[in-house]
Amino acid sequence: MIRRIFLMLVPVAIMIAADKPDFSGHWVVDLAKSDFGMMPPPEKMERHIEHKDPEMKIKSYQKSERGEMNAESSYSTDGKEAKVQMRGREAKVKANWKGTKLNVATKSEFNGMEIGQSEMWSLSEDGKTMTIENTITAPQGEFTTKLVFTKGS
Repeated sequence: MIRRIFLMLVPVAIMIAADKPDFSGHWVVDLAKSDFGMMPPPEKMERHIEHKDPEMKIKSYQKSERGEMNAESSYSTDGKEAKVQMRGREAKVKANWKGTKLNVATKSEFNGMEIGQSEMWSLSEDGKTMTIENTITAPQGEFTTKLVFTKGS
């Protein structure tokens, strides 16, 4: 009986795992398809992602009128809180799956103000386009951005 239940659950577990996209790869922002809201768009933005669910490692590069910025972060997609560095300050990140989308919630403090971000990551069916819809909440209000990345070589 236990063996029969186990054999029935294995395909279900495989199907559930297959439903979660793999964000691994080198990604380059498509400035024409992205919407930076109130923020000026960067000249260049790239992310290198290593994703072996539930582990996620991200190396980011951005070039803008403010200069160049490199960042690295690691967290898990199972809802466990992780501490990362964002622009020279500590932030707390929790990531978890909402169906086939990854919700990445970040909280940080800047000049005594709490800043919250809720990113919803999705991957196109062909795996070549990653979209991150971001809602940023600050004392000044709430605004949204949409970043569209294409998979590079």
